[in-house]
Amino acid sequence: MYQERQVDIVIYGGTAAGIMAAVQARKMGKSAVVVEPSQRIGGLTTGGLGDTDFGMKQAIGGLSLEFYKRVAQKYSQDGARWLFEPKVALEVLQDLVAEHDIEVIYGERLRLKDGVTKKGSQIISICMESGNLYQGKVFIDATYEGDLMGKSSISYFVGRESNAQYGETLNGIHPGDELNELPSGIDPYVIKGVPSSGLLLRVNPHRGGDFGDGDNKLQAYNFRMCLTNNPDNRVEIEKPEGYNEADYEILFRAIEQGQSSKFFKLNMVTSDKTDSNNNSGISTDYNGMNHSYPEADYVEREQMWHAHRLYQQGYVWTLQNHPRVPEEIRAVYKPWGLPLDEFTETGHWTPQLYVRESRRMIGDYIVTEHVVRLDKPVPDSIGMGSFAMDSHHTQYYVNEDGHVSTEGGFYVKLKAPYPISYQAIVPKRTECTNLIVPVCVSATHAAYGSIRMEPVFMILGQSAAAAAALALDTDGIVQNVKYEQLHSLLVEENQVLYVDALSPY
Repeated sequence: MYQERQVDIVIYGGTAAGIMAAVQARKMGKSAVVVEPSQRIGGLTTGGLGDTDFGMKQAIGGLSLEFYKRVAQKYSQDGARWLFEPKVALEVLQDLVAEHDIEVIYGERLRLKDGVTKKGSQIISICMESGNLYQGKVFIDATYEGDLMGKSSISYFVGRESNAQYGETLNGIHPGDELNELPSGIDPYVIKGVPSSGLLLRVNPHRGGDFGDGDNKLQAYNFRMCLTNNPDNRVEIEKPEGYNEADYEILFRAIEQGQSSKFFKLNMVTSDKTDSNNNSGISTDYNGMNHSYPEADYVEREQMWHAHRLYQQGYVWTLQNHPRVPEEIRAVYKPWGLPLDEFTETGHWTPQLYVRESRRMIGDYIVTEHVVRLDKPVPDSIGMGSFAMDSHHTQYYVNEDGHVSTEGGFYVKLKAPYPISYQAIVPKRTECTNLIVPVCVSATHAAYGSIRMEPVFMILGQSAAAAAALALDTDGIVQNVKYEQLHSLLVEENQVLYVDALSPY
């Protein structure tokens, strides 16, 4: 029997952003439901990203800061804690769900074909693959993929704009020796020096255009692994079924060319657990294998999820065991395995693929590099970003010297936090008047490289729900929310909206 639910605010996506949106909605007396496609809330925050990309701590307030303070309390510490285990982050979010009586529906995915019913510029309901229907007055898309936004006839972009489009410097194709992070001299051919033998797996014959040209490529995905070296709480990482040694030829050749470290990070979140992330040109990122992910259906995405896991699990096994990896390197990585007390429902491997970037909405307002660099004033801040503009590599290609090179990476630190406009999370009025998008925001690839951090998503999720509640108290149109009212409310909720020098208030 199909179910129909009617609430004030339907939140699609139980990421940390989605949960904070629900908390704020409930605080303002609105009925809300969180519809989560997976079996776990929290997204990356509970999915292994325990070494928080906070940028500048003074830019984080509201429920986002409260989350990190609650994490500290779990460890019997004062203040905020930015390093934590996945299970602790999950506990904190589950506490918030219980305290605010938030209804979370698990395992419900939007029907990708005809799943969104609109009347004019308003979404009336969304239909799940199960046939269940959720009706709301305002909808919030808090997913990393932006599926609800993407299926609601709203303009969006996938890939990288050209530098020329918005007068940026970091967008588009971005080769750079300083960001290659691969040793020089890696031969790109299956048989070294023999072009007729074909290129190594995942190596493109060229980068696909000139410096700064736009394309539809995406920065790489991976899994943020939680690893432990505690033998009493560790299961070894096995050679995965379907292992393909050829997928690690770039690794072997990088070692032959002198790479001896930075194969992946071992950033400690406790005394014996890590948040292990990509760390160089050959690491846990599965470069080039996610470009079709945003527009893919669920079956194709699942295949990509499995391909990423197969690559990454095989990569770690290779570093720990393969005879082409020198013993001194193997010895560094051999002690690490999966914690028995994490991700117990999914074989101790995180279920959350790190979807670093997917669809990005195209609103009337677009956050560009100029906003992030504080070259452009923002009169209607709903929160601040402060992390570096950061993109992982998009591909391997054969460079001008005839060797394997990476392309797409940049990491540019900021001098100060920057405000994020309310207009960046609402669509064009002509396209939809009752949807807010706090994750797949209206921003260029360059700017999104800074915005795309979990503390910022929580900030934007809270502000999105505050705006939704204000819209519901008037005409229900999110573009008509009066910023003065929203500003006052967010200040009451301890959001950091400006650093003093920037504030127009």
